[in-house]
Amino acid sequence: MGSGCAAVRVPAPLPLPELFSDASFAPPPAPVGAEQLFVISPAMRAYIDSPDFSALIHKMGPERGLVEALYTKGELKLEYDASVTRTAAETFDARMGNCLSLVLMTAAFAKHMGLEVQYQDVMVDETWTRNAGLYFASTHVNLSMGRRRTAQPQGVPPEERMLTIDFLPPAESARYNTHPIEERMIESMFMNNRAAEALADLHLDEAYWWARAAVAHLPTFATPYNTLGVIYQRHGDNPLAERAFKAALTLEPESTISMHNLVPVLAKLGKTEESAALAARLAKLEPTPPYHWFHLAMKALEEARYGEARDLLHKEVRRAPFNHEFHFWLAIAHWRLGQGSEARDELALALDNSTTHAATERYSAKLAYLRSQLGNRQRAY
Repeated sequence: MGSGCAAVRVPAPLPLPELFSDASFAPPPAPVGAEQLFVISPAMRAYIDSPDFSALIHKMGPERGLVEALYTKGELKLEYDASVTRTAAETFDARMGNCLSLVLMTAAFAKHMGLEVQYQDVMVDETWTRNAGLYFASTHVNLSMGRRRTAQPQGVPPEERMLTIDFLPPAESARYNTHPIEERMIESMFMNNRAAEALADLHLDEAYWWARAAVAHLPTFATPYNTLGVIYQRHGDNPLAERAFKAALTLEPESTISMHNLVPVLAKLGKTEESAALAARLAKLEPTPPYHWFHLAMKALEEARYGEARDLLHKEVRRAPFNHEFHFWLAIAHWRLGQGSEARDELALALDNSTTHAATERYSAKLAYLRSQLGNRQRAY
């Protein structure tokens, strides 16, 4: 489905009413919008007012004190979890969130403390995951916070004291360039994520309203148009899906994600020549799309061609080393080949790279079982 940023402001690709179909979807079960994203809850306020928090701020200063309070496995023990995008208050209550959720919560605290906040799109390769038959491309955001010291001699630019907070490991995050984005983009990303999550849960009506809100909030951001197109496609509204995907491509003409989605829609609408031409263009831009070797590997596993499956999965791991699913199935291939140690190592990597609590628990149990089996084998020898 995708996530990304529009670097240049351009007009909306179509008048928005032509892209919306409100009458086709039931009203949302709860309010949809960005109003609650940065709200400080009573629990958050109590934490800010606590003696321990005040002592950290006094000792380390507002920027580093806030980071110490939130992310050093102290009282809060915040953890990364990619399953749900939460508001600041929801993230604080759950003590977990994906990178966008953690950015929102950190920004809410920082703004409450009078610090300036700058959001950044981190230039990393898109990370692909699967859920409920949908494929999701995720990008990464972080933030800087601090105070600008403006009392400088005439002609000297204001001094900045901004601390960057990233939810990648420091050595990893330092390798990537960043691009500043405005808060409105962060808000639209949040609404698009909520749409994608509702879509994965088969809540099409709710997904529609979140995607619609994301498009209306920032009409120059391409990703929500693509999400809206997927919703229409799943809803059986192919003419509207075509409009939405083409709107996304107007904003990001080289988006292989939107091209991939548009090709079958054009075919279903009887626009076979246009569909074939777009498919040919897509094949040149992306000859081996995400999950290409994975799907071949799954077929090989089904047909007991375990060596071939292992080699194909190695290709996916090389280009997507942090995808836990690839490591898991590579472990299965190794195990079928009788390569127990290699299977254990790959399963450990699947556990290390898991992004949800459910996946972590599943891999932990399987790894414990695998280690017990290897231990039994060693004792038998």
